[in-house]
Amino acid sequence: MPPLSLKMATGDYGHTRPLKDGTVTSEWVEFEHVEVPNIINAFRRMIRDLEFDVSEMALSTYLCARAHGIPITALPVFLVRALHHGSIVYNVKSGVRTPTDLHGRRVGVRAYTVTTGVWNRGILQSEYGVNLDEVTWVINSDEHVAEYQTPPNVESAPFDRSLADLLRDGEIDAAIGVAPSVEAGFAPLIPDAREAGISWLRSTGVYPINHTLVVRNEHLAANPGLAAELFGLFKQAKECFLPTIDTAPALANEDARARDMHGVLGGDPLPFGVEANRASLETFIGFTVDQQVIPEAISPEEAFEPSTRKLEG
Repeated sequence: MPPLSLKMATGDYGHTRPLKDGTVTSEWVEFEHVEVPNIINAFRRMIRDLEFDVSEMALSTYLCARAHGIPITALPVFLVRALHHGSIVYNVKSGVRTPTDLHGRRVGVRAYTVTTGVWNRGILQSEYGVNLDEVTWVINSDEHVAEYQTPPNVESAPFDRSLADLLRDGEIDAAIGVAPSVEAGFAPLIPDAREAGISWLRSTGVYPINHTLVVRNEHLAANPGLAAELFGLFKQAKECFLPTIDTAPALANEDARARDMHGVLGGDPLPFGVEANRASLETFIGFTVDQQVIPEAISPEEAFEPSTRKLEG
């Protein structure tokens, strides 16, 4: 039997490169790698059109898609992670100085369901006492899951206006996903954000997950064992990367973050598997329910393909 050919879209990271350059191969499956310059654009293409057989996917987008019956299922392979205490900045002319100053204000985020937004709002609520219902969330893009309906305190700005422009012009008071800038007058809302994020990680065990891996359900149904095979291949690719994490040139910002967190955590800063990530998954699922991204809580096990729930990586 010829190998199963799968069209796959993932970012170009140190831990995915061995799959792309042929260092890691399988006798069962072969990949047609589709390079998407901004991997976020692949998420919409996968959700709206099922364009790929296997795709990297934002975790919040996947959970929202799952709740709306999109026929994809995730594997507990986590390709991108980041600390999010530093993801929000404010306009220094706005009068905002502390997180609770956001009450009654307008805060921009690319789309309401983006993973960075979910993590940052959850941190603001759980760690800094922000009542998310007292904030107007301003988006400048539509949601990847077309069926999703945003909460009533979400407004749309013109999609041709960047969040940085809206923040500079005073049309929003703060923004998630805009970089700090002394010249523009954008300051971090949470002081010493990296240290705050590391302290939160150490006290809670939560290292935020941004992206997972999804597979079209039709392939999983037709090919028993495929999910475990894919999990194993991504695990092998990561094991090729880890010995060089501190010395190899970073292919992307994600590699630099992984290197930084390796220095903080030691060991594997990109763990796969449900159990190794239980605290992060439970916390994030709770945030998505609280923020009305998904209608009801699910267990971490329910979110992933059954044969991979007990795999470790």
